[in-house]
Amino acid sequence: MEQEEIFSQVLRAGRRTYFFDVRATKADDYYLTVTESKKFTHDDGTFHYKKHKIYLYKEDFAEFKEMLAAATDFIINEKGTEVISERHQKDYKKQAQEVLETADTASFTDVSFEDI
Repeated sequence: MEQEEIFSQVLRAGRRTYFFDVRATKADDYYLTVTESKKFTHDDGTFHYKKHKIYLYKEDFAEFKEMLAAATDFIINEKGTEVISERHQKDYKKQAQEVLETADTASFTDVSFEDI
């Protein structure tokens, strides 16, 4: 069973929310829980949340921090800070608009069924 919450931070990121909570053990030491909560909406408009949680203890902080920094630095160095899915969404919307504009300005030939 989880112990008393000592410190808490919340990061809202679209459909996801991340909770960073410091809690105390029975021996009155501290550990960190990181919870990802993701909202899912059903067809009828109701929704539910799925949660995933990790527990991080002090003895793992240094290595965890190093590995997190190495992984995030790698991603930024390889792909930059732009969110690629957002760029693709913008490109898709732009292409769809161009198709609509082309369809509006295209000339049509009236062909009757008898002409075929």
